Amino acid sequence: MSHALNVVIWSNWHTLPQMIVVSNLVKRFRTASRGEIVAVDHLSFSVAPGEIYGLLGPNGAGKTTTLRMLATLVEPDEGTIEMGGVDRIRQPLNAREIMAYVPAEAGLPERLTPKEVVRLFARIQGVDDVEGRGLDLLDRMGATPYADTPCGDLSTGMKRRVVLARALIHEPKVLLLDEPTDGLDVPGRRDVLALVREQAQSGRAVILSSHIMGEVERVVDRVGVVAQGQLVAEGTLETVMSDTGAATLDDAFLALVEPG
Repeated sequence: MSHALNVVIWSNWHTLPQMIVVSNLVKRFRTASRGEIVAVDHLSFSVAPGEIYGLLGPNGAGKTTTLRMLATLVEPDEGTIEMGGVDRIRQPLNAREIMAYVPAEAGLPERLTPKEVVRLFARIQGVDDVEGRGLDLLDRMGATPYADTPCGDLSTGMKRRVVLARALIHEPKVLLLDEPTDGLDVPGRRDVLALVREQAQSGRAVILSSHIMGEVERVVDRVGVVAQGQLVAEGTLETVMSDTGAATLDDAFLALVEPG
């Protein structure tokens, strides 16, 4: 899909059926030193099938907490989340069947090999072709040469590839990606971004959180910029840059999140 065509399509995103609908999401944490902290403050956004939505913000803005709430790992204090028509709060198990979460950390069993990891998750998700599907994904992620190496012995970049293969094993409708290229070299970053775009083109709704603006510019259709748990800007890259008078996404981002 050309960049110009992307702009035309996603300028009319609100007329499309939405795969992810987040409404007035709130999450509070209580700390010993600072008392109550509102990590996510009445956050609302939606993502259509086939769309890559860039969730951007500085450290501590609430991005990861938001993704973890969508992924059923953290319970919201207020608000609603729907994914593929499933109420994530009332039906968390159903929500897990149609989504995959790739966290910033690898979280792989050190003694299992990549082949064993994808086989295990394929069985958990009820995938028919356990062997074929797992090996195909490892191959697409460039992890085949390490398929029989214990995950504890893998490099950070290779672990990222295995985590991505694990996430895609059941062909989820929703992908939640938190810094998916972290630890990858330049070819690895390129391959992962191409895979992300491929997933969106197949109809999946993707939320991508990344601090690398160049990557965001290459793949996303719209962005939502979060500061102090609140959505401070949303739209296509062109819209956000135009509204802030910025020539680059980096400049637009800084204008939106920096005090003053």
